[in-house]
Amino acid sequence: MRIVFIGSGEIGVPTLRVLLNSEHELVGIVTQPDKPVGRAQQIEPPPIRKAVTATNTALLQPVKIKDPQAIEEIRALKPDVIVVMAYGQILPRDVLEIPKIACLNLHASLLPRWRGAAPVQAVIVAGDRETGITVMYMDEGLDTGDILLQRKSEIQPDDTGGSLHDRLGKIAPDALLESLRMLATGTAPRRPQDNTLATYAPKLKREHGKIDWSEPAQAIERKIRAFNPWPGAFTEINGRHLKIFSASIVDFTGQPGDIMESGKLVIAAGSGALSINEVQLEGKRRMSAAEFLRGHAAIMRTTE
Repeated sequence: MRIVFIGSGEIGVPTLRVLLNSEHELVGIVTQPDKPVGRAQQIEPPPIRKAVTATNTALLQPVKIKDPQAIEEIRALKPDVIVVMAYGQILPRDVLEIPKIACLNLHASLLPRWRGAAPVQAVIVAGDRETGITVMYMDEGLDTGDILLQRKSEIQPDDTGGSLHDRLGKIAPDALLESLRMLATGTAPRRPQDNTLATYAPKLKREHGKIDWSEPAQAIERKIRAFNPWPGAFTEINGRHLKIFSASIVDFTGQPGDIMESGKLVIAAGSGALSINEVQLEGKRRMSAAEFLRGHAAIMRTTE
């Protein structure tokens, strides 16, 4: 089948690479424009473009996919199927109606749970035991299309947003290839989502990583893992951000935010406490909590 792949995020790279080496004809790739990144604001291509530097497949980078020129360029590729994964823009009806067979989206959750932009972080924050990849037929709603196929993955106690993201990225290619096989043979199912079970995972911003020490230690520990590496969980020490990469739940009674230092960096939560394992003070390098304490022994309380 003739396939157009639409995506930008790193999670879609394994799927794109499998498509390039599959029996299907990848006739076009649509991704976001190159953008300035980092403190130096250097112009960088999105991960999808970086992954296809050695291919001659048509590459489109429209600022807005709803622009008439972009729509006509995709239509000219005459795809049988459009595959979308982590693109970052909503596809208009004019694009959804282009493929001869279907427009499929690979979503990193078990829909209808965790529709939206940040499902990988949401499942960890919520304490879910499993997640997965959903292949769905796209419609104009936010992840509301009928389900074709799902592949499940158990969430591990030490999973971070980064580790779960990478594992789901590896699951996605086989899920897509099986979906394409069923479409080609006319055996693909179509199961409507139960909207009464829907939950939402909105786009995360850096400020969402700020820790509220009045929450239970269990909830904070999940957020620390979920927000590693993005947007990063942090607290404030003497007016400076202290990013926390990992922590363990311990017994300690104190006012939320109180620090107990006895060779370890322990911070009281609303119930229980966290022993911090690895941190990075604003403007400094990443280090162990023990190393941080040696240089900041006078600090006894976080700043709200």
